[in-house]
Amino acid sequence: MNTKKHDTRFLVSVGLMAAIVIVLANTPLGMIQLPIVKATTVHIPVIIGAILLGPEAGAILGGVFGVCSLISNTMAPTLLSFAFSPFMSTTGISGAVKAIWVSVGCRILIGVAAGWLWRLLKKIKLNQIVALAVTGFIGSMVNTVAVMGSIYLLFAKQYAEAKEVAVTAVWGLVMGTVTASGIPEAIAAAVIVAVVAKVLLKSRLVRE
Repeated sequence: MNTKKHDTRFLVSVGLMAAIVIVLANTPLGMIQLPIVKATTVHIPVIIGAILLGPEAGAILGGVFGVCSLISNTMAPTLLSFAFSPFMSTTGISGAVKAIWVSVGCRILIGVAAGWLWRLLKKIKLNQIVALAVTGFIGSMVNTVAVMGSIYLLFAKQYAEAKEVAVTAVWGLVMGTVTASGIPEAIAAAVIVAVVAKVLLKSRLVRE
């Protein structure tokens, strides 16, 4: 009976966090305007969910984020949508599989990494607020590094063609994105995750 209640609570909690991911992914709330770039916030509920509910929930929420990204890049394609939507692939089935990895697989990694990192930091008894901030920062960087790294490894030629640059210039562009966008996003995630997750953990609205 207790197991059934726990499972129901888990499913309801994951569903609630998934709804937040979907709302952020489909509204301007999913972006924070910084002085130079726009930073996404969609991965933040994935990280918080992984902290509160574990890496399994984090993987599910990351998958929801990824599917939202896939749909968005399919319905409203941009210059780089070939790397996020299998339907925009320019290299057939292999390109479609690669796109699914970038859009969905990399986002699943966010929740898995954040969930296990949080468990590790709790185990070594790191200060809670510091542990939450570190988990938020690393979880966000996993998103940026995994996505941009995968694009570099899997789509370097197509990326270069889309940007109208030489293939040798792709590494510099990727690192530029990681620096200009990834780091501000990670800092924002560290602050938001530390504040929001601490409140939720203290209130016990969601059981760890």
